Amino acid sequence: MFLDRDGVLNDLVHDPAVGTSESPLRVSDVSLMAGAPAAARALEQAGFILIGVSNQPAAAKGGVSLGQLLAVHLRVSELLTRERVDIAAWRLCLHHPRGVIPSLSRPCTCRKPAPGMLLDAARTLDVELPESWMVGDTDADIAAGRAAGCRTLLIEHEGSFHKRLRGCEPDLRAADLARGASLLMGV
Repeated sequence: MFLDRDGVLNDLVHDPAVGTSESPLRVSDVSLMAGAPAAARALEQAGFILIGVSNQPAAAKGGVSLGQLLAVHLRVSELLTRERVDIAAWRLCLHHPRGVIPSLSRPCTCRKPAPGMLLDAARTLDVELPESWMVGDTDADIAAGRAAGCRTLLIEHEGSFHKRLRGCEPDLRAADLARGASLLMGV
């Protein structure tokens, strides 16, 4: 099972510069979403291998240093571990096609909606993609899951509504990971 990070596992943070909710950029802003750890543990206990896949372009865009971005990710991982959630592997795409940091500013095959992170993790962990689910809160998550050959679950987080404008058609929809886990365990 592929899980997006922000808006699925951890809370989004209001960004006053753009007026929308976005990924946390400071360690102090990281918090797990209510019910997400218990839902992830339930999925794991039901036999799902949990794999995190997340676009993280803030360093490429010059919004934070790469070190700060990775410290935020480490904090998310620490909080999940503290809650006894075992993410078997993480894949992060640090690129952005219109970034300002040359080494991170390019089109790539890993940035969702491209399926590169999912395909790479599936090869490494010997995961059967048609038997897998991509769980995310944006159109890009659902498109990446479809492109990889997975079934898809859209978490309809209100803070990421601005990233669901193309009317994606997931296989399932849920308000949060807890409700989504219940659906997935019943499938």
